[in-house]
Amino acid sequence: MLNFIWPLLILCSFIYAIISGNIERLNNSIFESLEEVITLSMTLVGTMCLWCGLMEIVKNTSIMSRLTKLLRPVIGWLFPDAKNNKEAMDNISMNTISNILGLGNAATPAGIKAMESLNETNREKNKLSDSMLMLIVLNTTSLELIPTTVIAIRASLNANSPASIIVPIWVSTIIGTLVGIISTKILIKRSKNK
Repeated sequence: MLNFIWPLLILCSFIYAIISGNIERLNNSIFESLEEVITLSMTLVGTMCLWCGLMEIVKNTSIMSRLTKLLRPVIGWLFPDAKNNKEAMDNISMNTISNILGLGNAATPAGIKAMESLNETNREKNKLSDSMLMLIVLNTTSLELIPTTVIAIRASLNANSPASIIVPIWVSTIIGTLVGIISTKILIKRSKNK
C-alpha cells in the first residue's frame, strides 16, 4: 500500500509545483533535503555502529550471561515457552537489552533469532505461539531507558537540548509496555479458556 501512496504523493507534489509555477522552489528543496538526509544518515550510522559494536562485545563476554540471569525471572514469566530454551532466552535478552538502550536496528537481528528459536519449540507451525506474540508486542512497545536514536536525530538537527525528551519517553514507553503486556496476557488467557 505504501508503495502506491508515496509515489502518488510525490507525483501530486510535482504536478502542483508545475501548475502553481513553483518548480524552481521544488528543485531547490530537493537538493537542500538531500544534504540534510546525508548529514542525518551519517549521524545515525555512527551511532548505530557504536552501539552495535558495544552489543557485540557484550554478547561475547560474561556480561551477557549475567544480564540474562538478571532478566531470567521476568523473561520466564513473559515467555513461558522459552524457559528451557537457552538460545531463545539469550536472544530475547539481547533483543530486550537493545530495545531498552534504544537501539531499534541493533535489536532486530536478536529479535529475528529469538523468533526463530521460539518457532523451533512451537507445536503449531502455522500459528504464532504465545511467546512469539509477546515478543512482537514487546518489540512494538519497546521500553526505552536511553533513546539513543531519537537523541542522535535531535542532535543532528541542532536541537537546544537533544536529551530533554528522555523523561517523556520513559513515561510513554513504560505505560505502552505495561498496557501491551497486560493486554497480551489477558487475550492469551481468554483464548486458552475457549
